[in-house]
Amino acid sequence: MTTLMRFVKDESGATAIEYGLIAAAIGLMLVAVLPNLRIALNNVYVAITTGVGTVQP
Repeated sequence: MTTLMRFVKDESGATAIEYGLIAAAIGLMLVAVLPNLRIALNNVYVAITTGVGTVQP
């Protein structure tokens, strides 16, 4: 009976599940954010290229 009670009170697996859920949430956030970030960075690079290309010597 004491072995069963120790098993029920053991919370070490819960911590691993929590870390897994946090990692999954971060992964989903990256999937949602990275396309927008790519577009924003592309716009910055286009603006820099345009600005450098129009500089008069």
